[in-house]
Amino acid sequence: MQHRNLNIEEDERKRNERYTMMTQAPIKKLVLKMSGPTIISMLVTSLYNIIDAAFVGHISTEATAAIGVSFAYMTFINAFGFFFGHGSGNFISQALGAKKYSDAERMASTGFLSPFILGAIAGILGLIFLTPLSKAIGATPDILSLSNEYLFYILIGTPFMMSALALNSQLRLQGNANYAMIGITSGAVLNIILDAIFILGLKMDVTGASLATCISQMVSWMILLAGTFRGGNVHIKLKNFSPNLEHFKKILDGGLPSLCRQALACTATICLNHSAAIYATAGNEASTIAAFSIVSRCMMFAFSIVLGIGQGFQPICGFNYGAKLYGRVRESYTFTMSIMTLFLLISGTLGYIFAPHVISFFRSEDQVLIEIGSRVLRWQCIAFPLIGLSTSTNMLLQTIRKTLPATILSMCRQGIFFLPILYIAPRFLGLQGVEMTQALADVMTFLLAIPIAIRVYKSPSHQVTKSPSHQVTKSPSHRDYKTNG
Repeated sequence: MQHRNLNIEEDERKRNERYTMMTQAPIKKLVLKMSGPTIISMLVTSLYNIIDAAFVGHISTEATAAIGVSFAYMTFINAFGFFFGHGSGNFISQALGAKKYSDAERMASTGFLSPFILGAIAGILGLIFLTPLSKAIGATPDILSLSNEYLFYILIGTPFMMSALALNSQLRLQGNANYAMIGITSGAVLNIILDAIFILGLKMDVTGASLATCISQMVSWMILLAGTFRGGNVHIKLKNFSPNLEHFKKILDGGLPSLCRQALACTATICLNHSAAIYATAGNEASTIAAFSIVSRCMMFAFSIVLGIGQGFQPICGFNYGAKLYGRVRESYTFTMSIMTLFLLISGTLGYIFAPHVISFFRSEDQVLIEIGSRVLRWQCIAFPLIGLSTSTNMLLQTIRKTLPATILSMCRQGIFFLPILYIAPRFLGLQGVEMTQALADVMTFLLAIPIAIRVYKSPSHQVTKSPSHQVTKSPSHRDYKTNG
């Protein structure tokens, strides 16, 4: 009993320390500090995707295309993993900011177990209807069997992958990105090692890539779950699982933008696969699909840093919004948007210059793939710097639970604008229309984000005469830091 009381006191002490840091530390240093672990997590995960594609690229163009097609199902997993993770995590962040710890504990368990159950159902159905699933997400006859091979173990690992994403978001949004980083990076590093063993050593080809992903994601899941019981984090307990309408409504409020964004990304990937096959020259369907797949992974690698910055910003935003420190919310938003845009400008310029070298790294033997991939990459690099404004604004709106504008903005880049452009542009420009679709969608999303960002920036609840990070106080109480709302 004494040992348990000591653990409770230790958790309380760590939670109070984290609360003080979130609500009092200088904003710029805090954003950079919180972004560090999330950037590392995203970079390592994206690096795994890059290396995985490179391993598979040495098998054949068809194998690269098959994994590219299967990426649509991975996006489906991301959609619901982030939905439950962001929805529960945003609530947990604000509950901790308001010091409502019991509410946070019930939400944490519900937000973790719900995607595990959903993932198990999705995985079983996918295994039953494996071939129809491959065809639906864009597999052409020449890559159908390879797509089935890759999806098999991914479907088995679906419940672990979906709930691991939810856990990662929960840990990050309650201000403990280090544990989230350890869980995600451990799985990614293990995946790279297993890729080398299964693909190069055991010659398992596409099946080896799939099995490596499945095993590594299960390990990552176990590490993340263990992390919830350390460092003052909100514990996952079966008795706190509360799958009721009230909790799901709160998850919906905070997670709907992520669900819509990822669901549309899944739809966009499927439509892009089909369009690439339709408008490719005869005999080059696999090369064309593979080119778009490689570019997606490259852009995701660069964008992972932007997401890492944004994910470092979100718990700061949630804590301070819950504590009614609106000046700190506004300051952190402005700083986050600025560093996102600067990084995107630099990476977009480098990507445009070295596009052929980047694409040839994955499949140097296929000149058609390199030519198409270089054009697609350059189109996307032109519009890349514009993504910073829309991304930071969307993360702000989602974290402070402005569900409708956050959902609309999240649906633009790969939905509201992307899908109509993908339907119209190729009818006039052929394959070039497919290649430039994402860039045009990014431009239009940026134009829409401008008035939304201005409105948020001028919102009365975020107006302050002096930023709280510059105020001198004598008490750790958040009331001493409260700004004029």
